[in-house]
Amino acid sequence: MKKLIQRFLMFIIGLPLTVIIVVALPQKHHLVANITVILLSALGAVEFAELLKQKNNVISLAEAAILGALSPLAMTLAVSFGLHGEVIPAAFILGAAWVLVSRVFVQEDKLRDVTGRAAAGFAVMMYPGLFMAWIIRMALLDHADMVILMFLFMVIANDSTAWAAGLLFGKGNQGIIPVSPNKSVAGFIGGFVASVLVGLGAVLLVPEVFSSRRLPTIYAGIILGCISGIAAGLGDLGESAMKRSVQVKDSGSIIPGRGGVLDTIDSICLAAPVYYASYWFLFGL
Repeated sequence: MKKLIQRFLMFIIGLPLTVIIVVALPQKHHLVANITVILLSALGAVEFAELLKQKNNVISLAEAAILGALSPLAMTLAVSFGLHGEVIPAAFILGAAWVLVSRVFVQEDKLRDVTGRAAAGFAVMMYPGLFMAWIIRMALLDHADMVILMFLFMVIANDSTAWAAGLLFGKGNQGIIPVSPNKSVAGFIGGFVASVLVGLGAVLLVPEVFSSRRLPTIYAGIILGCISGIAAGLGDLGESAMKRSVQVKDSGSIIPGRGGVLDTIDSICLAAPVYYASYWFLFGL
């Protein structure tokens, strides 16, 4: 019951805050939202580093935070401040170079740790930051506030409805996927349907933003919801697999009722580039 109350409180606080950040603060291509993404990526990378530490792939938490923030920071410099787009691969190469050479002069007795540290460094550079950077990329699209908001609604609705449907109707249909035995078929279906409904709502409520030249717009909205919903579900399962491999329930405890930052943004991570590509193909041309 305590977790249920905490989760509900986080929902009623987080949803309006999300709307305010995205809709009411669009200055400099959503700089406030972009900074939020950078912070979440840094915190998520720190939690990921803690998971990797359980497999003896050790990187300092300060390095994890910096490497995890690199991609969204570079994307923000390009999107919000107009720096040349080459800053994005340049930042990634700089981080990769640091991971590769920063332990060249370690003592011989520590050389056995270099491979594990390099693996951890490259991993936290990509996850979650490289995925989250695509939210910042959305800020360059026309009507970016609605594009970003509908994306977040699609993922939030998926996650919340999957949890509620699993709680109400999941008894007897759990354990289908070994990496997350508590997830139920009812939950997956509920989350998927919620994403599709948000896709339909988008094309009906804001047709000036979600109007397709490739397909009948209603079908395009359904497809956008389907693809994004599947990606959100797989993103959640991917993080569950990593947590299960190190036998932890949550990636952290910073967010009441949800666990860690990585537990909160796992669905967003994978869904962000998928949604961006799908929107661009279905509605952007």
